[in-house]
Amino acid sequence: MNFSKIIQIFKIKDLRKKILFVLAIFLLFRLMANIPVPGIDAQNLQGFFDRFQMFGLLNIFTGGTLAKLSIVMLGIGPYITATIILQLLTMIFPALEKIYKEEGAAGRQRFNQYGRILTIPLAIMQGYAMLNLLQRTPTAGGEPAIGALSPIMMISALITVTAGAMFLVWLGEMITEKGIGNGVSLLIFAGIVSSIPGNIYQFAFSWDPAQLPGYLLFFGAAFLIIIGVVLVTEARRNIPVSYAKRVRGNKIYGGSSTYLPLNVNPAGVIPIIFALSILLFPQMIGSFFANAGGVVGSIARSVANFQNHEIAWGTTYFILVFAFTYFYTMVTFDPKAISNNLKKMGGFVPGIRPGESTASFLTYILHRVLFIGAMFLSVIAIMPYLIKGITGVTSFSFLVGGTSLLIVVAVVLDTVKQINAQLQMREYETL
Repeated sequence: MNFSKIIQIFKIKDLRKKILFVLAIFLLFRLMANIPVPGIDAQNLQGFFDRFQMFGLLNIFTGGTLAKLSIVMLGIGPYITATIILQLLTMIFPALEKIYKEEGAAGRQRFNQYGRILTIPLAIMQGYAMLNLLQRTPTAGGEPAIGALSPIMMISALITVTAGAMFLVWLGEMITEKGIGNGVSLLIFAGIVSSIPGNIYQFAFSWDPAQLPGYLLFFGAAFLIIIGVVLVTEARRNIPVSYAKRVRGNKIYGGSSTYLPLNVNPAGVIPIIFALSILLFPQMIGSFFANAGGVVGSIARSVANFQNHEIAWGTTYFILVFAFTYFYTMVTFDPKAISNNLKKMGGFVPGIRPGESTASFLTYILHRVLFIGAMFLSVIAIMPYLIKGITGVTSFSFLVGGTSLLIVVAVVLDTVKQINAQLQMREYETL
């Protein structure tokens, strides 16, 4: 998007109002991110995050709200978890699959409503688990991260953080309805980029001229990785599709040719989120029992400190991301259903019989494309650890891979496309 288009955006009143509305929501979100949950003494919170770096990943995902124990400390995470659970349940319950796939816009609205309802108990459980963990887990100094909470204070805190999570869901839907772009994705994007000023300060404060080669190598690698992420995110395998001619009365329908696009990375960032959940959950449970004695305590401490074994942790992370990329794609992309829909509409892949042959052909192409996407996603997921080991630079880690980089790139590309579509629509109206 060039400078002239940016000027054009702010000249169009309707588009300008949408952009300013989104920026106002961002400002409100960041204000809420700095309001702490009342009554909680976060005495050693920084020491907790220094000791357990795995929670630093969650802190980045929530835009720093977790480290501040703000009223929106859970971020939009419970809603995303609820949506993922419902999508997986469509494989088990045909009625839910029918609502999601066959009932159109009305079905999607019902599905989203189920997601909002499921968000409430998930937010309560996640909030309780996190607050309980912060109370029971000692930092390096031996003291808990937060002071002990009475039952009344715990209930009050859970109500507060649950209301904060639901308020963020509402803000995201307001952005989608009255702003531009996907509201939930934009809120996550705002949380991630909000760490940039802190990273700049940390980078300037820890500047060491002797590490200049490492800095140059880091930013050079970051530049190349971002280009690669953009290319792979936009990459597609186009499968040609033709439609047979149909004669109705004096009119001829069909006879056109188009293509069916298959994304190289059809699963987006969902496999990384799944893999992180699988890795973090046992460590969280292990930290609960780390102070126990005997065999149980020994196993719990080994599980809780698993991330310290960088090679084993990185290898497991790589394998889980690769496996979940295939799993999630198989859940959301059904070659047999696509083949049947093409057959009903008179479409076919040239040289391939409609029906089972088309489904087999789509599956064959999908597996070949998906291997590239899964390898790409797995490498990007562990890239921050590789770059950190090579260069020693820890600031701006989101620039070299992981969930944060993929979300930022995907949101920016999607928002730019929507803005360009709005501009083109107004050009047609002028003509």
